[in-house]
This record gives sequence, structure tokens and C-alpha cells, in this order.
Amino acid sequence: MSKKLYVGNLSYTVGNRELEEMFATYGAVDSANVIMDRDTGRSKGFGFVEMGNDKEAQAAISALHGKDFDGRSLTVNEARPREERSGGGFGGGGNRGGFGGGRRF
Repeated sequence: MSKKLYVGNLSYTVGNRELEEMFATYGAVDSANVIMDRDTGRSKGFGFVEMGNDKEAQAAISALHGKDFDGRSLTVNEARPREERSGGGFGGGGNRGGFGGGRRF
């Protein structure tokens, strides 16, 4: 069963291919994705790698966590499940009816 890993503190120049190559030394890489900013198209400095199995994933974590890569100390650990977002994405707030309490003259 494949194992998804979080990779943080990546240099902004690292792309999907470099990320995949970095982890391929430790086993089969099913996917490697650097997360990009939607507006700028620039890397956000982290990504996810899906390894072939748990043994290979643990080998990659042991070898790469804390390792210096392009002048940055990598953070590599098991990815946590994505948290569900609530409420449609507008951050709550109250019901703001039509016209506010404007001044009367």
C-alpha cells in the first residue's frame, strides 16, 4: 500500500521532477507534486510524495528529514489527512442585512 509523505522547507526552485528524483533513491515513487501558488505560479515551498510502500517511505523519511538540500533543511514526515473545511469558505460572519443604520436628517 502506498504511503503519502509531506516534504517541507523546499527551495522555491525545486520542481516535481527534482522532488521525484530526490525520493527515487529510496524506492518507487508513485507521484511527486510541489504545491504551487494559484495566483503567482510560484512554488509554496512544500510538496507531497507518494511512495510505493511503508518500508520505502520510512527509509526516505530517515534519510531525508533534516537533510540540507539547496541550503535548506528539509522536513519530511507522513502526510496528515486533509482537514475538512466548513461553511463554504467565507469564514463565518453574521447575517448582514440590506441597509445599515444610516443617519436620518
